[in-house]
Amino acid sequence: MRNRRESMAIGASSGNTTLISSETTITGDITFTGQLDIEGTVNGSVQAASGDAVLRVVSGGRVAGEIKVPHATVNGKVEGDLHSSERLVLSEQAVIDGDVYYNLIEMAAGAKVNGGLRHSSNVADDLAAKREAKAAEATPSS
Repeated sequence: MRNRRESMAIGASSGNTTLISSETTITGDITFTGQLDIEGTVNGSVQAASGDAVLRVVSGGRVAGEIKVPHATVNGKVEGDLHSSERLVLSEQAVIDGDVYYNLIEMAAGAKVNGGLRHSSNVADDLAAKREAKAAEATPSS
């Protein structure tokens, strides 16, 4: 059952909500728009088709595969890399076995990440590209 904190989570969109219930297992990749609530199990990648999409992996929910979404709230288990281009919330029961790529992150006490945390944003990517270009110019060629 969802708790109050999960229902008030980021970007709760009206309508266009898809639910994978607790007794359901999906095998295969999912591409979605709107909001996707995972209470069951997904064996495959999950990807958003729009920039305002919201993924919620609630307590008891599990994703075994890569996730690429703008907004996500996780209070279940993710086995694979998680990419959140806008905002990521890791709640108390979240367990991530993989690397987390985020722009903005909120992590509650008790959340576990068994992998790396990597900040990524368009600004940071642009700065890194400029540094690499400057370093390439400074390196003398033989």
